[in-house]
Amino acid sequence: MSRFVFLKAVLGPLMRLMFRPRVEGAERIPGSGPVILAGNHLTFIDSVILPLVCDRQVFFIGKDEYVTGKGLKGRLMAWFFTGVGMIPVDRDGGHGGVAALMTGRRVLEEGKVFGIYPEGTRSPDGRLYRGRTGIARLALMTGAQVVPFAMIGTDRLQPGGKGLPRPGRVAVRFGEPLEFTRYEGMDRDRYVLRAVTDEVMSEVMRLSGQEYVDIYATKAKAAETKTAA
Repeated sequence: MSRFVFLKAVLGPLMRLMFRPRVEGAERIPGSGPVILAGNHLTFIDSVILPLVCDRQVFFIGKDEYVTGKGLKGRLMAWFFTGVGMIPVDRDGGHGGVAALMTGRRVLEEGKVFGIYPEGTRSPDGRLYRGRTGIARLALMTGAQVVPFAMIGTDRLQPGGKGLPRPGRVAVRFGEPLEFTRYEGMDRDRYVLRAVTDEVMSEVMRLSGQEYVDIYATKAKAAETKTAA
């Protein structure tokens, strides 16, 4: 039995009791082959709930600090996060973006499911921000279908992504698979990459009902920090 199956069997019932996820459209996730799950990112527990509601294991990028802690707590965190599908990558380094992209490509070329948050970071205020084009490059390089999804209500249970989440009900909505084979070989065309990314984000917005902001979330956070200072 894999760690993922074990964790889902043991912790799944507890998580379902705590978060009572209402899932819509999970059957739209293809049962085999490479798939990109692309959605909004409201708080930390998004990455715990997403694997819980999917039949197939979802692999995703996470900060390497989650698996480099010391002592018993550090080892338990590393065991848990890698068990549920997190692949640690140093995203703060100069080549962090490239490393994340190549990791995603490897996962998809192995015919697995790769989860990604195109905004690149958690939303600072619950709105949906402009997507980064890494999602488009992955789709065009691998030919993987993109299934958009929306997390709804997770930010109410864990505001700011910090501390222990409180019990409550959340929803996860999956849209119809999107495929971009018409752009094969155009993964370096910035106009195509932006068009593909915007199409994905439009579907995420429709599913989530969030207000859309056409700037990057990192810029919004930087402006907020500057104003506060």
